[in-house]
Amino acid sequence: MTATYTFDVFMTLDGFGSHHGDWGGYWGKQGPELLEHRLGVYAEDQRMVFGATTHRLNERLLAAGTGQVLDPWVTRMKELPATIVSSTLREPLDWPDATVVSGDAAEVVARLKEESAVPLRSHGSLSLNRALLAAGLVDRVQVTVFPVLCGRTGEGPIFAGVADFDLELLESRTFDGHIQELTYRPHPHG
Repeated sequence: MTATYTFDVFMTLDGFGSHHGDWGGYWGKQGPELLEHRLGVYAEDQRMVFGATTHRLNERLLAAGTGQVLDPWVTRMKELPATIVSSTLREPLDWPDATVVSGDAAEVVARLKEESAVPLRSHGSLSLNRALLAAGLVDRVQVTVFPVLCGRTGEGPIFAGVADFDLELLESRTFDGHIQELTYRPHPHG
């Protein structure tokens, strides 16, 4: 039995993962239902998987200790065991239970899926997860859609450059009356 791999990502309705505008964290749209749900998701035993860029960003944000990084779900995420796929980072890292593994991301994650006794989850890590989608290693794409369009200030288009996929909707939820969480099983198209 292989471990389930979930690509977990936040984005705007127009597909951006971040911004350079004055929106603030969560594009200013978070609420108590979303934050409680996120804490529940991360309360479960699982292994985090990050690329080097996202890991560096997480370390920098958590060291600053401001804004959404103080939310309990983020603190819990940092307590979970993590595998960082990188050829540039070296241990020790400022992450309690992180292991750096170099090599081809698809090979690393395929091995993790075979060996892990707990599900695998990656929050962010766009380049890594695009490569894992292409390799057929992503079992679930969990997208939390914030009700904003940020065409002028949006950065990091989530699915830029990915192959074509049909998405099978597994679950949908609404939080705080306006935030959508959609969980899909991806299937290569054609």
